[in-house]
Amino acid sequence: MRELSLRLISVWLICILFTGFFAYIARSIHLHTISSFDEPIIDIIQGTQTSGLTSVMKTFTTIGSTTAVALLALLTLAVLLWKKHKAQAVLFVAAIGGTGILNQVLKFIFKRERPDFDRLIDIGGYSFPSGHTMMAFSLYTILAYIIWRNLRNVWARTGITILAIFMIVMIAVSRIYLGVHFPSDIVGGILASSVWLFASIALYQRLQHSQLGKLQT
Repeated sequence: MRELSLRLISVWLICILFTGFFAYIARSIHLHTISSFDEPIIDIIQGTQTSGLTSVMKTFTTIGSTTAVALLALLTLAVLLWKKHKAQAVLFVAAIGGTGILNQVLKFIFKRERPDFDRLIDIGGYSFPSGHTMMAFSLYTILAYIIWRNLRNVWARTGITILAIFMIVMIAVSRIYLGVHFPSDIVGGILASSVWLFASIALYQRLQHSQLGKLQT
């Protein structure tokens, strides 16, 4: 019990820290002082543009689209319910659904316009924080977490973790490459998703521990 409490305290402290970082980025955007961070990264990433790489990046952006995320989420939910992992199914829905709602709320609050230079695809809506990045981070992180809990093989766990990181990075980078997001949108998206996801997992673990305690008494 003490170990769980310490772990939960650590998670909440991380959430507070990440919220502070997010607020700092949001304030820098509001004060127009974030360009010194955004512009060098944009120059580096967009400086690699080739026709072949553009096709690859468009593919990853499609994988991170609302339709693709929804299909993968529904498939995952169906498997969890079929395997009778009801608690993990609830966690999954809370993580993905909550991330989507949070992204829309934050976009409405900040209303940052998208980059208006070297855009390779057409897209509407606001820029900060990146919805693709938030959904990719929450989807692949929660998938890795659930699979990690259900697998015992070290190599399988390592493989799913590497795959999750790869997918998150590629989807996030594709948004900068294609000219539809600033790097600060990406960082803000990861921070916002992290806070929601870590808080959801912490609550899930707390409830699971409480249920286990009741069964043992």
